[in-house]
Amino acid sequence: MNCAGRLVVIKGAGDLATGCAWRLLKSGFDVVMTELPQPLVVRRAVAFAEAVYAGSIRVEGVEAVLAKNKERALQLLKTGRIPVLVDPEALVVSQLKPVAVVDAVMAKRNTGTKINDAPLVIGLGPGFAAGVDVHAVVETKRGHNLGRVLYQGEAAPDTGVPGDVMGFTAERLLRAPVDGVVQPLRNIGDPVKKGETTVFVGSTPLQAGISGVIRGMIKAGVWAPSGMKIGDIDPRGIKEYCYSISDKALAVGGGVLEAVCSYIFDKSSKGFNSCENYGSLRSVR
Repeated sequence: MNCAGRLVVIKGAGDLATGCAWRLLKSGFDVVMTELPQPLVVRRAVAFAEAVYAGSIRVEGVEAVLAKNKERALQLLKTGRIPVLVDPEALVVSQLKPVAVVDAVMAKRNTGTKINDAPLVIGLGPGFAAGVDVHAVVETKRGHNLGRVLYQGEAAPDTGVPGDVMGFTAERLLRAPVDGVVQPLRNIGDPVKKGETTVFVGSTPLQAGISGVIRGMIKAGVWAPSGMKIGDIDPRGIKEYCYSISDKALAVGGGVLEAVCSYIFDKSSKGFNSCENYGSLRSVR
């Protein structure tokens, strides 16, 4: 039987959201995720959003499965898997009444999350104000405060410049040069050389700005507007990194786990006050 006191709904199922879900599940929480009908995720090999396309995906031993409805989602929870619902408006929140909602859409703005959506509402990165539209904000910007939980104020503003990897920042990204349908020539995990054509957007070719390995590539056939991030090149060239949760996602996931546990655990009581007893939590996997 599911205990609502250990249920967390995560809006979005991209790579950062996946790091959060993985941390929570490994710590004994139940997790339900929501996504768009056509997810725009780049790091698909480590994003539970890929279940929308493939039916299921396993990331570091945890499986996420596409669920057609709330009833199927509840069945999947009993098996220790993560249900992913195509639910752009996150209507399942009002149906399941979780202890916490995490907005991990990463839109750099609040797309509709409200502080009264759940007993605990957490926003990832810029676009949220702690104490106003969410209870807590988790910093997503690389640096000293990455993963830190903020109970007042906002996360660092979006600069539009990705984090530094081996001295490369914006060069690492593949952005659509024009509006059009994306047709990759390389798959995630493939090596690529600087100047090599890696993807077409419509009939326009896009060359790699650096040499490395394709760490992320948006799903073939997706329509992308000009300027949208559609790929990611890792200059370290280590293929295994393409298939494991990033340090950033784990740090952000750790912040979410801290915020949820801090809310649930009342030191003045005998344990987790949102469930009947602490022992009702599943054993840590």
